Amino acid sequence: MSTIFAARQFSTSAVTNHIMKLTRLRVVDNSTIGKQAMAEGKPPRCIHVYNKKGIGTIGDKIMVAIKGEKVKAIIVGCVKEQKPNIPRFDSNNIVLIDDNGTPLGTRINVPIPIVLRTILKEKTFSKGADYTKLLAIASNYV
Repeated sequence: MSTIFAARQFSTSAVTNHIMKLTRLRVVDNSTIGKQAMAEGKPPRCIHVYNKKGIGTIGDKIMVAIKGEKVKAIIVGCVKEQKPNIPRFDSNNIVLIDDNGTPLGTRINVPIPIVLRTILKEKTFSKGADYTKLLAIASNYV
């Protein structure tokens, strides 16, 4: 009987590939705060997901803690399994934005999915924020 209890002393939960609270992220724009945090080896962590499920996917707005500050961001790439025609990335990529939806950087260094165009255009009309500049600074699409 004691061997059964000894085997259950460690957690056996599966690895989650979702973006939720305390998920480490990768900043892919050239904003100064993002470059400093990634260079120091202290990547930003998600502290809130702005949707009803609490799990972020491509195009969702999140709040991240980066270098002791709270900054909003848009998810532009996810590790999790995606729907058809949406690429899967090796890291969880974000672009830092301000409250109006304009990006803090001037260039996005990695390719972003084409689906992000339609997702952000829908959110631009419904939420009132302007995400068109984020689409304009992207160097290439996948």
